[in-house]
Amino acid sequence: MIQGMKIQLYFQILHFWFKVWLNSKTTLIIMSREEQIVLALQKADGICPGDGAPIEKHQKMAANPFRFFRGAAGLFYDDIAAGILSIPEDLNAHLPITTVQGDCHLSNFGFLTEEGSHGDKVIFSPNGFDDACLGYASWDLVRFGVSILLAQDYCEGIVRGEFSSEEIDSIEGLQATSAEGAIVAIQGFVQSYIEQCQVLLGDDKARHKVVNKFDKAHALYPFCKKAKKRASGGKQFYSKSALAKAVDLTGFVPVFDLSSDKFEALDDALYREIFEVFSPYVDDNILDITRRLGAGTGSINMDRFYLLVGPQDYMDEEDLQLCHIVEVKEQRMAAPLTHFETLSPVNRLNPAHLTVSCQRRMQRKPDLVLDEVEWRDSHWLVRSRHHSKVGIDPEDICILSASPDEALLQYVQSCGQALAIAHSRGDRRSTRFEQAVCEYLPEHADDILDVCLTYAVQVQEDTQILRALNNPND
Repeated sequence: MIQGMKIQLYFQILHFWFKVWLNSKTTLIIMSREEQIVLALQKADGICPGDGAPIEKHQKMAANPFRFFRGAAGLFYDDIAAGILSIPEDLNAHLPITTVQGDCHLSNFGFLTEEGSHGDKVIFSPNGFDDACLGYASWDLVRFGVSILLAQDYCEGIVRGEFSSEEIDSIEGLQATSAEGAIVAIQGFVQSYIEQCQVLLGDDKARHKVVNKFDKAHALYPFCKKAKKRASGGKQFYSKSALAKAVDLTGFVPVFDLSSDKFEALDDALYREIFEVFSPYVDDNILDITRRLGAGTGSINMDRFYLLVGPQDYMDEEDLQLCHIVEVKEQRMAAPLTHFETLSPVNRLNPAHLTVSCQRRMQRKPDLVLDEVEWRDSHWLVRSRHHSKVGIDPEDICILSASPDEALLQYVQSCGQALAIAHSRGDRRSTRFEQAVCEYLPEHADDILDVCLTYAVQVQEDTQILRALNNPND
């Protein structure tokens, strides 16, 4: 079976390069691939790679294809619109438009608490909605599938010494997921998505359920356990929660820990302005404000601030459980909408409003603090930070001492299940979406795999181009 997969992969790669050659004779004759990458990154980041010293984001993207893919969502949709990434038209024609994540990849799922930091029920769910919109479910399926292949390649490169990782101190005794395991994982992800849609068809209450139960042998069990400990009331809330790690408790009232390189103090005028503008959108008193630095892979020129919110009569450390962090983040247009805004009138909402609308739709119990504000000629997303948010990096499930193929498969099957539930909530009045998925997606499962395999090769080539742009003299 494995030998057959290798042969299949070989012919799929040959097929891909034929399509690239064909495109080079037609559409790409107008614009080179280098120019396409430069345009996409300039559009997203406000600066072109190769213009002087490379910015930190572009340096990170050039380090490995998985990083490149995470930071280049706009290019993904440019390529769909141009036909470089060819998703089966028949599939899109038959699946109803629904709420999609937009930037769906292996690290945009994880554990969080429902209702933001106000809840204590830990669930596994999609956790990134900045590029959410009304669109085709196939976008999320393909983007996630490509990320599986790139994560495997990245982790295999770490083990071989080709890539570096801050998450791993030593690779001794560790092994990476195999290329064959990544292919099986894509198949398992799509099949899990289909099976969950079948469950939703047979149980009208399944749409209101969540993914939150894992046995001890499951790859996600330790991450679920970690998240529960960090939730309000958990054993590690005062030491490991996102709130505890962000604040300084040495004074009478907690404030942000400005010794961290993640935070920057504000001047008095900006502090007072933010306090005045955003106080109506939080559920308690603002105790402190800071600028958040270096957060997110996709955005570098979008400002964001953290508000420490809690009771005005804060008494002692026990009251920390009454506090939470609210993020105020500048929003830009969702990545798909450069080309696909007209799929739904909902996509004409301002960027922050659209994110709020989609997040509320895709989650069973969204953050209690979730809103949008127009300020300084920009649109700002206001949302609660989860105390126990636990993300998953490729290194967490693709590099292990034993059975990394099995761990990856378990992980992506849970992602497929959670994504199907989130997509199904785009229409809570009928099961037309689930019916269409069950009828049409199985016959296109192999096409999805083919698209993922071919585009992963494209991303690897794109990473080399960006690396050359960042280092023109090498």
